[in-house]
Amino acid sequence: MTPGEETLRRAIIDGCLSMNAAGINQGTSGNISARFGDRMIVTPSATPYARMTPASLASCALDESAEPEWDGPLPPSTEWRFHHDILSARPDIMAVVHAHPPYCTAFSMARQGIPAAHYMIAAFGGADVRCSDYATFGTAALSRTALDALTGRTACLLANHGMIVLGETLDKALWRAVELETLARQYHHSLAIGGPVLLSDADIAETKAGFATYGLRDRDDSLS
Repeated sequence: MTPGEETLRRAIIDGCLSMNAAGINQGTSGNISARFGDRMIVTPSATPYARMTPASLASCALDESAEPEWDGPLPPSTEWRFHHDILSARPDIMAVVHAHPPYCTAFSMARQGIPAAHYMIAAFGGADVRCSDYATFGTAALSRTALDALTGRTACLLANHGMIVLGETLDKALWRAVELETLARQYHHSLAIGGPVLLSDADIAETKAGFATYGLRDRDDSLS
């Protein structure tokens, strides 16, 4: 393991711990993957984050294999398939975060996406965050429906399941995970007082253009 790979593996573990500390995830239900060269590194299955070491994480080649060969002492996350397929299909993406945060998961249980209720929805690539169709966890069908929902986006909700968030860096993926759960919570609260006034496609397009000069492309922290 090179120093660079070890650093990335430690960052993945730190990301998992930060998700639980922020309330984005509970227990070991979430998982994180990251691109390292032509390989994917992903958290192992059913392993408490505090017990993970860099060597605990699994890795495999990012290729077209339906059942890749894994390196590592532990089996990969049961959700490895959509991590693998997303990173293979999206060369612009370096990291994938999956979690079950309360508000995003509540909307996924209702099979509702998050509309343009706030301008920060533009941080996810368009005027909404879609909710996918339902498929059983860990299956190729779930991977396909996730990829469909992620078309032109950097996040989606998985029906009756949770969220997937993508990032050009690991830090940006983790930032988007927090931002998406924040938006879901705000949207939920707005529904209780009559519902939000949605922004137009033109409003979102103008916001995206503003992000391009504001620095959202390059920053890993929240806008202020």
